[in-house]
Amino acid sequence: MACARLHLPVGGLLVLMFLASCVTKDRRHRVVVSVADQAMDVYYFARHKEYRVARYQVSTSKFCLGDAPGSCGTPLGRLEIAKKIGAGAPLGAVFRDRKPTGEVLKPDTPGRDPIVSRILWLKGLEPGNRNAYNRCIYIHGTPEERNIGHPASYGCIRMRSRDVAHLFRIVGVGAEVDVVPGPLPDPNPQSTSAAQASIALSRATARIPAH
Repeated sequence: MACARLHLPVGGLLVLMFLASCVTKDRRHRVVVSVADQAMDVYYFARHKEYRVARYQVSTSKFCLGDAPGSCGTPLGRLEIAKKIGAGAPLGAVFRDRKPTGEVLKPDTPGRDPIVSRILWLKGLEPGNRNAYNRCIYIHGTPEERNIGHPASYGCIRMRSRDVAHLFRIVGVGAEVDVVPGPLPDPNPQSTSAAQASIALSRATARIPAH
């Protein structure tokens, strides 16, 4: 079957290229995942300061760290959120090939371990994690919530359903994700008061659309 071709004047093509380049990326948020702590911090940048606005428990690979195809490893280094999938889905909604199946699971449903609730698809930004996107490395919900806080995944970064839904509301496409082998900083830095963090979180959530 012949492919249809869209013929545009040069000016129209330039306009389309300009609009495509103007997709706003989230540069106000940064996510840091610690393999040592099996935890995640979320930061919001405002008024020349970076505020920690959330901390969650997570689960990284039970096999290894790395980005080799077929390794089931969690890639280290700097990545970004390339796509967000699952806006509006109920907590526990099962996804297969990034599409909802219609099934909804309760936490710790016996014998079940699919991707649930939300998907944040990661893209590697460094040579050491350049395979992450094609390997389908996600931040996603899991029904195996009993294992959160321990390495238990097949390479992805797993979260409790309520936590990944909350993260999904906070961060946008383009937000930086750093996966580090070491621990996270002290959870109560002197430079960030609880009130400042609360205000920053409110602003962060309000600025990011749920898609």
